[in-house]
Amino acid sequence: MTVIHTNQTFYPDLFNFLYLAAMSGSSESTALITNDAIVLGLLISLLAVVFYTSSSQKPYFKKFYRIFPMLLMCYFLPSLLTTFGVVDPGQSNLYYVASRYFLPASLVLLTLSIDLKEIFKLGPKALIMFFTGTVGVVFGGPLAILITSLFNPELVSGDVWRGFTTVAGSWIGGGANQAAMYEIFEVKDDLFSIMITVDVIVAEIWMAFLLLGVGRHREIDKKFKADASAVDELQHKMHEFSQRHARIPTLTDITVILAFGLGATGVAHFLSAQIVPFIEANAPFLERFSLTSGFFWLIVIATTIGVILSFTKIRKYEGAGASRIGSLFIYFLVATIGMKMNITEIFSNPGLFLVGGIWMAIHVGLLLLVGKLIRAPYFFLAVGSKANIGGAASAPVVAAAFHPSLAPVGVLLAVLGYALGTYGAWLSGIMMQAAAP
Repeated sequence: MTVIHTNQTFYPDLFNFLYLAAMSGSSESTALITNDAIVLGLLISLLAVVFYTSSSQKPYFKKFYRIFPMLLMCYFLPSLLTTFGVVDPGQSNLYYVASRYFLPASLVLLTLSIDLKEIFKLGPKALIMFFTGTVGVVFGGPLAILITSLFNPELVSGDVWRGFTTVAGSWIGGGANQAAMYEIFEVKDDLFSIMITVDVIVAEIWMAFLLLGVGRHREIDKKFKADASAVDELQHKMHEFSQRHARIPTLTDITVILAFGLGATGVAHFLSAQIVPFIEANAPFLERFSLTSGFFWLIVIATTIGVILSFTKIRKYEGAGASRIGSLFIYFLVATIGMKMNITEIFSNPGLFLVGGIWMAIHVGLLLLVGKLIRAPYFFLAVGSKANIGGAASAPVVAAAFHPSLAPVGVLLAVLGYALGTYGAWLSGIMMQAAAP
């Protein structure tokens, strides 16, 4: 098996298997382009086209982006490269670079100008929607198996339920929780490979719908009779702060901003590499909380550094474009995430995708029901969902789609998901075993 060199300290062999088997299915690629330098150029070019056309004053572009948000297009267009065999994400390290280098840097830069007091004023609805999303995943899996068994029991017979436990781990927490379910429920490799595909495709299709909703969030809030004033006020205050300190950035400004973003990323990688082995050696029981995940600590440390810097004079670099550079990093991450989605994979195991679709529908339905009852803004619904299904790699993306200053809200909820992931997935797995025919 090809080995991808990473700093992942949890189940390294499994991480390589997950990454390669899910996307390529073999060590040989039939994609037209396998050179990452060329793929990088393609992705940046696609982003440039989307940015340029979305800022155009031409009526047809304005009408198009009013229906399809810019962020959605940055996500959808790269998926076409995979769907039509132009690129093979299983042979590319660009997602790894974006999630391990650019994502931590973006979190630092997007957090620089944050006002923690204003974030706390957002109230408890964010937590309520997050836990609602978790409940939807925990109980959605067993219900999906039960519903499917009523009309096609063979589809969910045997050890299929074991495979779906890894999806539960991924959808509540992330990769570390998914790996834990792989070990706990002794999932076979061939089944695991299929489940990874189900996990990725179903989750990414839902993300596309979430991003589509971002452009219509005010209409959705109106239907929910939601009070989004706290979110709007935070956005307004962050915009005011940015405008008040705005200036034309110099080369020195850009260099300093990159130094803080990428420098903090380096510090986060260094500390993560020290913390994880220490916990594994001295407190291995903390593995159940995902505290032996290198990625978990990477995100937590980077966000913490950003929060600390927000209390210093460095906060004024927001006026020189800190959040713009952070947003660009986020958009590149979005493009690499989109590149992971191959729509045609749905037809390879349509039955299992149906189960995944029913499961996701239960998760979404519960979010809509509770959101309607408590009159939660669409922001809380979207971020609460992606903090579960997508974790720290996706929740900040969806939050930042509303405003860059809101990215840390997604991170905080995603970190909570890491802590609950193993327990919630284990409980869901036990119920799926009982529901299986």
